[in-house]
Amino acid sequence: MRHDKLGLQLDLLLLMTENHDYTAAQLCDRLGISLRNLYYYLDFFRDAGFRVIKSGTCYRLDRHSPFFRKLHERIDFTEQEAILLRRLTDGADETNPLVESIRRKLDKFYDLRILTDVKYQERISRCVSRLYEAIKYKRIVKLCGYSSPHSRSVTDRLVEPFLFMNDNMDVRCYEISTGMNKTFKVSRMADVQLVDMLWSHESQHRQVYTDAFMFSGEDTYPVSLVLGQLSANLLGEEVPRAATHLTPNGDGRQRLQLDVCSYVGIGRFVLGLYDDIEVLGDDGFRQYLRERIARIQQQEERVGE
Repeated sequence: MRHDKLGLQLDLLLLMTENHDYTAAQLCDRLGISLRNLYYYLDFFRDAGFRVIKSGTCYRLDRHSPFFRKLHERIDFTEQEAILLRRLTDGADETNPLVESIRRKLDKFYDLRILTDVKYQERISRCVSRLYEAIKYKRIVKLCGYSSPHSRSVTDRLVEPFLFMNDNMDVRCYEISTGMNKTFKVSRMADVQLVDMLWSHESQHRQVYTDAFMFSGEDTYPVSLVLGQLSANLLGEEVPRAATHLTPNGDGRQRLQLDVCSYVGIGRFVLGLYDDIEVLGDDGFRQYLRERIARIQQQEERVGE
């Protein structure tokens, strides 16, 4: 029975990531489940780190949900890794059919023009150089012809660039028109032009942080716990980055103090081992846990009806 339930959840996940919006009734009909069970599954998706988007009466899953991002990071190459592999194949045996097969796959799924296109290399170099100058002297720039796949547009953007990321492949900027901090890919810029204006929003510049549980955001929140032997061991096995923040508590237990970008990841860990963990703070995290426990109780009550 539990395997059937998991199968339905996976089928629902696939339906909600299609390029199509389904109403709740359509999802129930496709899967042969009740409306109550559908809402139960949607709550489970939210708890697991998915972003459930409701547009009118239709539901879908945001493809940029933390779960999908983590899955992508585990099974896919970064652009820098793909470039290194492509360079290695350039020096490999030309007669080996595996080498040619790897090249075709890399060229198909990754934008590796930087290795072969001289004009492309020159454009990237010019953009990075001007962005570097703008960051150094706190100048505003115009990103000319920036191609955005999300808005499906090619526009000019006035921004205050303040931080290079991912080996200078991305740049963190404050966009003046929207008042938002955004990460722009250098490869999507047709050109960069220096504007004769200095930054005027430096106090609003925000970096992007990624916490030990692989959640990202501009803000961080402190969390303090005391872990028993079981939870401390599991933390080291499942979230080794977080385990580096463990210190002896003096009573055989371990104290964990770290900043997180979201309570979701560490909340799931704490709720799964609640009897072995003492929550010291902060107040925001305590409130999050109280709300999650109340929600779980409501779900159990609905299932038991």
